[in-house]
Amino acid sequence: MNVWLKTSGLCRHYRRGPQEVRAVDNFDLEMRRGEFLALVGSSGSGKSTLLNMLAGLDTPTAGTIEIEGTALSTMNRRELAAYRAHRVGMVFQAFNLIPHQTALRNVEMALYFNRTPVKDRRSRAIDILERLGLSDRIDHRPGDLSGGEQQRVAIARALVKKPDILFADEPTGNLDRENAAQIAALMSQLNREGLTVVVATHDLHMMQEHAHRIIRLDYGRFAGETVLPAGTGADS
Repeated sequence: MNVWLKTSGLCRHYRRGPQEVRAVDNFDLEMRRGEFLALVGSSGSGKSTLLNMLAGLDTPTAGTIEIEGTALSTMNRRELAAYRAHRVGMVFQAFNLIPHQTALRNVEMALYFNRTPVKDRRSRAIDILERLGLSDRIDHRPGDLSGGEQQRVAIARALVKKPDILFADEPTGNLDRENAAQIAALMSQLNREGLTVVVATHDLHMMQEHAHRIIRLDYGRFAGETVLPAGTGADS
């Protein structure tokens, strides 16, 4: 396997009063480009903490994360910011859209932070919103959109940067079953087009339909792995 993302002995420990919480504890992972990986576990299993560290949003207390052989810990602040701005797309359960801005402006703002020229921001934002079926919702604010539409805007905001990898933290957790299935199918489609996808979720059944591999976490530790038939199609 041609390893693209790798963790070794990864830990994220912190103190809660007198208690030490081991949110992620000695976690090893190897992943290749083009995979669809699901991190599955109950609430408190450490999957969101792990996802945030892989995305460069949180810092390990021990261990390493490497992307194409480069450890995130060796990056200075500017390099780490560039990693998040250019190479990583992030989708959250809570959508995190700016309520007083339109769908178009919410997506455009992702390009502001990676210094995309002004003349290109609007056209790229419109293109990705149209592709995700939101051409008639471009000028709507989040409060005027359904939950599924808001999550599509959030995915558009992550994708407009043309990232190498999409991290999604419980992206279907706030959606009804129909909308959740549509969002999962959308991420699967994006993966088939070449995007590397990592999803943290408690929904094992849904991930069995779309992921290449399922990694189970329990109290911050690796608790098992399932390789699914879809995984045979990933590029090596």
